[in-house]
Amino acid sequence: MTIKSYKGISPTIGEDVYIDDSAVMYGDIVIKKDASIWPLVAVRGDVNHVRIGERTNVQDGSVLHVTRTSEKFPKGFPLIIGDDVTVGHKCMLHGCILGNRILVGMGAIVMDGAVVQDDVFIGAGTVVPPNKVLESGYLYVGNPMVQKRKLSDSEVAFLKQSALNYVKLKDEYLAEA
Repeated sequence: MTIKSYKGISPTIGEDVYIDDSAVMYGDIVIKKDASIWPLVAVRGDVNHVRIGERTNVQDGSVLHVTRTSEKFPKGFPLIIGDDVTVGHKCMLHGCILGNRILVGMGAIVMDGAVVQDDVFIGAGTVVPPNKVLESGYLYVGNPMVQKRKLSDSEVAFLKQSALNYVKLKDEYLAEA
């Protein structure tokens, strides 16, 4: 894996984290306990910071980045991902905030300033425009995204289970290392 500092700040990796050898990470990144970063993921905390929560998994080919500070946006847009989040294959998360127990479907894009509350499904290929707020407990789909329907109790339970499935998988990979 490629883990590099940027302007003297290096990624901080928590306990029992799996990072695939092909992943690339630069700068101000914190990855918490039991998270996993899968093949060909790029995470750049160069012009702002990235935080990845416990038991969160970022799947193959995803790109995670931030937006620098500016006159219009004095704090810029960091990328903050909560606990028990599943980020599907080839997603783009850019300067947004994701709460806890979220599934971001394959190929989805979540843009600057968007806030995704807890317990949300974002469908595959969905585009979340800048500064949108996705309300807790719903499925969002489309380009641009629309709130489709309320999640069932079993779908909400699956959000946590999806994250736990990846904790088990990353533990199997760590055991073989």
